[in-house]
Amino acid sequence: MSQHTVHKTIDATGLLCPMPSVKTALAFEQMELGQILEVITDDPVSKRDLPAWAQNTGNELLEIKEEDKTIKIYLRKA
Repeated sequence: MSQHTVHKTIDATGLLCPMPSVKTALAFEQMELGQILEVITDDPVSKRDLPAWAQNTGNELLEIKEEDKTIKIYLRKA
């Protein structure tokens, strides 16, 4: 299990697609290059949507961790 230095966390629990991606995009606008965002969600669609969003926007997916129904997605602003 890798440990990331998280610069910002957004809690998208209870939000359905596309809101976790929208919140991620808004959070990234406030962040510096190279910083890491942790997205906490319980929407399984996010496991597909956020990696696709990262690829489409040139950002980097670092890791997806699942604990019970909670999904934590780590992205680096590139």
